[in-house]
Amino acid sequence: MTRSHGAGAAHGGGQGSGAGHVRGPRRGVRMTAATTLALLVLLIAGAGWLYLQLNGDITTFGADGLSPDRPAAGAGSNVLVIGSDSRAGRNRRLGGGEGDVGRSDTAFLLHVHGDGRHALAVSFPRDTLVEIPPCRLPDGRWTPPRSAAMFNSAFTVGGTTKGNPACTQNTVEALTGLRVDHTVVVDFAGFAALTTAVGGVPVCLPQDVHEGDLNPHLGAPGKLVFPRGPQTVSGQRALDYVRLRHGLGDGSDIGRIKRQQAFTAALVKKVRARGMNPSALLPLARAATAALTVDPGLGTADRLLAFALSMKDVDLHDTKFRTLPWRYQGARVAVVHPAADELWAALRADRTVDDQATGSTNSTGSTGRSGAPDDGKAAATGPPAAPPGTGIAVTVHNGTTVSGLAAHAAAELRAAGFTVLGTATAGQQHATTVVAYGPGQQDRAQTVVQYFPGALLQPTAAPGIALTLGRDYADRPTTGAGGPPAPPADGAGRSAADDPCADLSYG
Repeated sequence: MTRSHGAGAAHGGGQGSGAGHVRGPRRGVRMTAATTLALLVLLIAGAGWLYLQLNGDITTFGADGLSPDRPAAGAGSNVLVIGSDSRAGRNRRLGGGEGDVGRSDTAFLLHVHGDGRHALAVSFPRDTLVEIPPCRLPDGRWTPPRSAAMFNSAFTVGGTTKGNPACTQNTVEALTGLRVDHTVVVDFAGFAALTTAVGGVPVCLPQDVHEGDLNPHLGAPGKLVFPRGPQTVSGQRALDYVRLRHGLGDGSDIGRIKRQQAFTAALVKKVRARGMNPSALLPLARAATAALTVDPGLGTADRLLAFALSMKDVDLHDTKFRTLPWRYQGARVAVVHPAADELWAALRADRTVDDQATGSTNSTGSTGRSGAPDDGKAAATGPPAAPPGTGIAVTVHNGTTVSGLAAHAAAELRAAGFTVLGTATAGQQHATTVVAYGPGQQDRAQTVVQYFPGALLQPTAAPGIALTLGRDYADRPTTGAGGPPAPPADGAGRSAADDPCADLSYG
């Protein structure tokens, strides 16, 4: 990588403040937060004075690692944003990943529509199983393609501290069929500095968070770190917020993506509210320039500024966030087809996503919560039939080691009209799914079993119906009847104008 030094060189990252901070275990720490910095920079539309600030300290990576077989350019612009959890240099004190290999556990593709008034950021879950095409190693050799590899492993190809952004770009292009016009990598320290420079970012927690949630190895809840509800975070506390996974929702990376999208939306809104003037943006420009590693096409201030200016008319309501259509596949995540294909096709055609959560096709190609396709036929006259699960209450337990499985099943039950009283982890692991039912509940339990073929019906003295998911449910493929369904479609997703306390976790 090359770095040009000039006016506007970067300053150090801020630490933030607040009692109760606990540095969690560094192994597996996700640099899922830092990507918000890149999106912010891309959303700022400045004036000529910003040129000098951005031109001072921009690092680029070589284009020799890009695939020779790339999709054709389409309408609009596509920018891949990657978060690096490198612990090198100033990132070490902020809790980056272990070892000397650059890692990335988050990425999203920002599509700016050709009308200059709409933008969509699509997040890629880090554990998504994808095809990784040939990628260039530091010695010039190219790797063979890999099948069913985790998405985040593309960035580690070559084992260097700076990572392999070109390999991740190749992977995204192969997955989506979209040509990535630019790629941006962001580090820990830059993210911390930016959140401090902006004066903190308003966030929201669905429940209290303690030291043990930041560090599950602590063995005790510990002190309160984040109280439930709205608050403002910056520096290290902002990093802790966006890295937090345990103790919220189902504890999965999918839930964390939702909170990171909410954080990014709040950050963009905060910058817009401060005003687009030199006094407000100068500290942000200084914090941002040293945090970015970009492709050669964005390696000068005028190019960065030109892209930013192309987004100056995108309203907060039209800055959207989605997650790649996904489902669990054992302990990993699989892409859901054809929903993902329809999303990429829409972006290739530069079509904006439909903002209707029900009744018309949304970004994942489904209609409403059930995910049933729209066959174009008019609805039958008369009131619609009640969903099959109406009036049936179920408690869902995860009897496996697959994170988030209970929330996954609960979402499908709710989509079928069932009332889910709660989700929890079973006291022991189960090979087979069990539907336990109390007195007078057999008929209703048999309705539940229809959604979990092969499940055992088990009478019990306890009241109500309890579903305990077994390994058979976790391992069942989604193709064919009876497979575990994909989670409900993202619906309208999130926009940068949304309430920061809404839709914060999966499960």
